[in-house]
Amino acid sequence: MQAIAAIAILVATSTAVHIYPAAPIQGDPIMITVEATSTVKSIAFGGKPLALFSYQGLPTAFYGFDINKKSGTYMIVAKLADGASIQKPITIGERKKAEVAFTIPAKLGGTTPAAETTLVSTLAAENASLLGLRTGAKAFWTSPFAFPVADATVTDPYGYSRDTGTVTVTHKGTDFHAPEGTPVLAANRGVVRLVQEGRNYGKTIIVDHGLGLMTFYMHLSKIYVNQGELVQQGQVIGLSGQTGYAEGPHLHFTVRMNEISIDPMMFMGFFAR
Repeated sequence: MQAIAAIAILVATSTAVHIYPAAPIQGDPIMITVEATSTVKSIAFGGKPLALFSYQGLPTAFYGFDINKKSGTYMIVAKLADGASIQKPITIGERKKAEVAFTIPAKLGGTTPAAETTLVSTLAAENASLLGLRTGAKAFWTSPFAFPVADATVTDPYGYSRDTGTVTVTHKGTDFHAPEGTPVLAANRGVVRLVQEGRNYGKTIIVDHGLGLMTFYMHLSKIYVNQGELVQQGQVIGLSGQTGYAEGPHLHFTVRMNEISIDPMMFMGFFAR
């Protein structure tokens, strides 16, 4: 694959819009590719143009559905240089949101009313600090994304809610089995936009892959990269741990598209086809 920043991409095939997955649900990402006999000038979702790149020789765009986005049918429109437009509807299904009882670790005060109040306020502050980060105007990656640990065994999936009694927190990432000190790998080439340690997310690295696509690596024990550093796919950027709101060592991995946290396993599925 070759990622490029050009808005107009020329292809010479039949006319069609392809969407994967064909039946997404709330919280899923989609990959949109266009086959056309004319230059593809733009791909838009709900009237909003999406960033274009080339994947397997076709004009492509990503879109991420917020986990709380209203289910229903939306329209994707590709505009061509010859003036033609290709439209395709996509229906978003409802995600069944499981709720699981959870505790607050003793290091964060235990499951008490005071600790729950502190959790809410500090989570809000930390989440705010992770927004508005700079993103590249072009894709920094040229190869498919890869898992951030060698043994990508999921211990906690994306999308369920953790209930501590009076506080409910949605898990907007995927947790991977990773004993303390497991090498954590950059999922793809990109620029480190943030390195910090928060009360809840612990030692955290955010890598920008360009065009609004970012990956997050949380609860680390060690960090080996610096803000602004260009990293390569598979580079060891840190070690797994249990810093922050973690009851044991693991890697919390988040994928964001334009500030929306989507299901990382669905995203990784784009590159396993």
